[in-house]
Amino acid sequence: MSALNRRGFLKSAGAASAGMMFVGKVHALAAVQEQPVRPVSPNDHIQIALIGAGGQGQYDTSIAVQVPGVKLVAVADCYNGRLEHSKEVWGDDIQTTRDYNEILARKDIDAVIIGTPDHWHKQASVDAMKAGKDVYCEKPMIHLYADGPEMIETTRSTGRILQVGSQRVSSMIYAKAKELLASGAIGKLNMVTAHWDRNSAIGAWDYTVPLDASTETCDWPRFLGTAPKIPFDAEQFFQWRKWKAYGSGVAGDLFVHLFSGTHFITGSQGPTRGMATGGLRFWNDGRNVPDVMLGLFDYPEGFNLSLRVNFVDGGEESEGLVFTGSEGTMEIAGNSVSVNRVPREKEPGYMIGSFTEAMQRQILEEYGKKYPRTHPEGEPRTGYEKYQAPAGYSDSYDHFRNFFASVRSRKPVVEDAVFGFRAAGAALLSNLSMERGAVVHWDPEAMKLV
Repeated sequence: MSALNRRGFLKSAGAASAGMMFVGKVHALAAVQEQPVRPVSPNDHIQIALIGAGGQGQYDTSIAVQVPGVKLVAVADCYNGRLEHSKEVWGDDIQTTRDYNEILARKDIDAVIIGTPDHWHKQASVDAMKAGKDVYCEKPMIHLYADGPEMIETTRSTGRILQVGSQRVSSMIYAKAKELLASGAIGKLNMVTAHWDRNSAIGAWDYTVPLDASTETCDWPRFLGTAPKIPFDAEQFFQWRKWKAYGSGVAGDLFVHLFSGTHFITGSQGPTRGMATGGLRFWNDGRNVPDVMLGLFDYPEGFNLSLRVNFVDGGEESEGLVFTGSEGTMEIAGNSVSVNRVPREKEPGYMIGSFTEAMQRQILEEYGKKYPRTHPEGEPRTGYEKYQAPAGYSDSYDHFRNFFASVRSRKPVVEDAVFGFRAAGAALLSNLSMERGAVVHWDPEAMKLV
């Protein structure tokens, strides 16, 4: 190796070493929920009811009642066992019923949590708002595209508040990610990749069926609602996410979280087109929705979103998003967000090793004049920062805290019906694409299929 080429090699190696130098900072974020709570006056208490007391509905309620000044007074569900368990958890004085209309008739209930199967979200929400109740509706907001406009119009005509239950929208981690992206921390965004992997039966919706499941303990006709009328099926009653008649598959259950987070962080209204593929790879148990789904979506802001949900994952269960920009990446994993900055070279670079030494010297001289060094030798070329939520942080609590603050103030919620429809509408493009075997188009502003 000639002296000139050796010097060039060492110079390149030195630059590479500097480029790989790790400069890391970890920042602890302060949670609002850790701050002292101001007393709530007796006149400012909020009384709530739960409609749909399955696992998610009962979890939501357990978080909601932790917000100061919130009390559960009634529960509606189609299974007797859940009504009985609600009394075990929240006291014998709460009202329990199979018919949620009995709850909506009460004047002392301010708001309801809707944790029903997806195919009941629209009707229960509309009925509640028309009865003067504010609504916290679990995601996805819609089961069918026709549900969205009716729910939005009902919020406007009644003046009631509707918040959709994608809690990431209230997360301090997602708020920090939104701030970082807007500040230019990773340059121009060009791609978002998101995933949600599960490897357990419960994670794949194979929920336990109680031993007393029957037409006596379960109100099967009420559960079916608008779904096709079929004989009682305990699995479909308790594991409803596995069937299109009641749920929205992985798109409505999990894609919608990833869409909600992406839309909140980027400020986008949604994609203009999308396609999806996938299928049943493992859970061949009678379900008619996929257990593996991949989607790809184009956004008018100039970035793409790729999504993956896998119920056949042989590794650790995980969820996360990676935002890739022109000058770095930003990753959300658990209760943290990290930024890894890799500034783009402003110079075109050179590859001159195959030329004569005289030509190499000439090119280097001209290159040095045209592109003088802009950073000192050895300056780190990458920077890493991580922002961590406090131990025990709950974005679900913050989401309910925000909801009840809006119930009291009548100010807009963080995830209203328009936001919820745009997130769910985008997610359900995946199901539509798989059904049609084609790319589908969506107008995110008008919230309509094209």
